[in-house]
Amino acid sequence: MIRSMTAYGASRLESTPGALSVEIRSVNNRFLDLNLRIPEDLRFAEGSIRDAVSRTALRGKIEIRLSYSANATDAPRPIDEAAVQVLAKQLEFARRYIPDLAAPSLAELPREGVARLGLDPDVWQTLSDQACAQALQEFQAAREREGARLAQAMLQMADEVDVLVKRVEAELPEFVRQHQVRVAQRLRDALLAASPEGFEAISGAELTARIAQEASLFGLRVDVAEELTRLQSHLQELRDILHGRHASASRGSGKRLDFLFQEMNREANTLGSKAAALTVTEAAIDLKLLIEQMREQAQNIE
Repeated sequence: MIRSMTAYGASRLESTPGALSVEIRSVNNRFLDLNLRIPEDLRFAEGSIRDAVSRTALRGKIEIRLSYSANATDAPRPIDEAAVQVLAKQLEFARRYIPDLAAPSLAELPREGVARLGLDPDVWQTLSDQACAQALQEFQAAREREGARLAQAMLQMADEVDVLVKRVEAELPEFVRQHQVRVAQRLRDALLAASPEGFEAISGAELTARIAQEASLFGLRVDVAEELTRLQSHLQELRDILHGRHASASRGSGKRLDFLFQEMNREANTLGSKAAALTVTEAAIDLKLLIEQMREQAQNIE
């Protein structure tokens, strides 16, 4: 399955203790980079969130943001006597330096159970896990949708590469034949320039052998059959990866695709250096352009 590294997912859970929201967004990155923005009151949920995201994504710069709102109770909670005594001593000490410092209001006095109200780990850990799972489900679906679009775009480009490779392969014998004709003509011109009796000074068999030798040497210099064969092999590998038929599909395909495009680009460069005709040079340039476009698309694949 081809998945993009660029995606977004969100969820919100409502419950009696309160509401919890989770947002997950990611962009492409060479490795997995998790950035969690969690209120300190929910810091106990960080470990499970990291584990869940790490099981879902292999690469990408991922930001996870949690926010919550705890429901207030209707019944007033008792004042925490011990905490108020501590607060009174602190206020008495502070008034030595700030005589007109106002005392806190009744609503501001510490209450029993305030630190624990609505933030019980047994309750909010479950809410966090559920909200994170829902956000990850949406996040994963978005990655797969975008990955499918990227794969389709690359498959279309791969078809264009295939057309170029087959065209060069079909025209290669004609290039060799045309060069053989040019070699024969140059030999004739050289003999005539050296002596009007040039053709009488060399036998037909020798002339034929020399032409065949020149054509053979040219054929070796411009023989790109090996490069074309490797390009066809790389195209098949590319299609297997994009269709999810490769054995490593479950471990991510982005790095494998990047390496594959490097190999394809190397073959296109060799094809251009061996070009025996303008059409081959143009085909090599078009191949490099298509391969670069596919490589750019692959930068977003996990």
